[in-house]
Amino acid sequence: MTSSPRLPNRTKWSYGIGEMSVVAPVSVAAFFLLFFFTEVVGLSPGQAGTILLLGRFWDAINDPLIGILSDKTPNFPRWGRRYPWLIGAAIPLGLVCALQWWVPPLSSTSLFAYYGVISILAFALYTAIQIPFTALAAELTQGYDQRTQLMSFKSAFNILGSIVGLIIAQVIFGFVEQPKDQYGLLGIVLGGLIMGGLAIAILGTQLHYRQLQRQQLQKHQPVAPIVPPIPASSFNRSAKQQLLSLFSNVPFRWLIGIYLCSWVGIQTTAAVLPYFVTGWMKLPEQHFIQMALTVQLASIFAIPLWSKLAQLTSKQRIYLLGAPLAILGLLGLFAVQPGQIALMYGSGGLLGLGLSTFYLVPFAMLPDVIDLDAVNHPTGPRREGLFTSVMVFLQKTGLAIALFLVTALLEHSGWVTANAGAEVITQPDSALFVIRCLMGPLPALTILGGMLCAWLYPLTRQQHNQIVSKL
Repeated sequence: MTSSPRLPNRTKWSYGIGEMSVVAPVSVAAFFLLFFFTEVVGLSPGQAGTILLLGRFWDAINDPLIGILSDKTPNFPRWGRRYPWLIGAAIPLGLVCALQWWVPPLSSTSLFAYYGVISILAFALYTAIQIPFTALAAELTQGYDQRTQLMSFKSAFNILGSIVGLIIAQVIFGFVEQPKDQYGLLGIVLGGLIMGGLAIAILGTQLHYRQLQRQQLQKHQPVAPIVPPIPASSFNRSAKQQLLSLFSNVPFRWLIGIYLCSWVGIQTTAAVLPYFVTGWMKLPEQHFIQMALTVQLASIFAIPLWSKLAQLTSKQRIYLLGAPLAILGLLGLFAVQPGQIALMYGSGGLLGLGLSTFYLVPFAMLPDVIDLDAVNHPTGPRREGLFTSVMVFLQKTGLAIALFLVTALLEHSGWVTANAGAEVITQPDSALFVIRCLMGPLPALTILGGMLCAWLYPLTRQQHNQIVSKL
């Protein structure tokens, strides 16, 4: 097996900072956006859910399209295929992030239309960043453990991005009184973070990228596939046919199941957390941020442990060890009663310890799956962008399913929004029970599905070593 250049610390830290800068706004949106629409803007849960679904419908076209275009982007001598996308979309995404949290002086119908357009723009620009950025990880690394190293940084900074976003929100909420002003300033700060963090990522990873690409060009030679390949002509087919061809990759099918089940479960929990803390636990809003920080800090604390265990065992095994911890944490939150604050925070910490494997494992497996595809198609282009587009679409689909589930069940449970006119709002028992179910048993069931997919995932360390030797 040929050796690859050592993965420099500068590359890992720069890539992690880029991840953090994009994740912070996304995480804040996952925790606050639905609450912002219903409690600050004054939209109904149904209107808020519809706005978020509009972006998902566009993503069904946008994600695979950008994945294919990213793969077909000319390989510029200095910038490759992925960096031009990051450079072109960073500033527009920062601006749209600021506009997403602004409340313009419009009527209810106009506000619905405004946020619908912003939602579509935000999802499209996020895709234009996230797909090339995630695909870049496969072009920055080689080897089973080297991928785990980079994905450990990605996962740690992904969680750190959530923490940074929550801290920024807490600081702004503590110094600014009016809710509209709070969220408006939050959007501006997060937009600036996107632009600055991506600049660091581009400048900090480019040197290693160029070194690795030069080595691969010198050593590349066609090899025989280790499993029956898809005909090379599939690369010249339509986008639909190319997408369908990905699903003949058996490990990729199980990876999809792992990621989608994990993401639906955890995003459901994130979306319902502010309602759970304020509605069921009857605590002030600052406990919501502190609870979210507890989960994320536990997650980032566990990342080095899981990364080390993955190098000693396998990526599949650490998921199967971490997921039960997350399930126990969720069931603890379902059981907690108002006044049991210590139990709430303890369950959140347990959830965070398991949650860290959801960040780490799927995107550590993805480059291995892409390598298998490259070996099976030695005459075709590598399809990092297309594979990544499916994963990013699944991430957004998981969030969309979670938010739709939360808004639909809240709407039918009789949840009373803050603009209903009462100073002290008493929620009906039906709404509180729905909140508890969304916080515990329902996401736990989806995570069980992820464990089943991880158990059946077939690509081992030994098989990947054979793949890399042929590459």
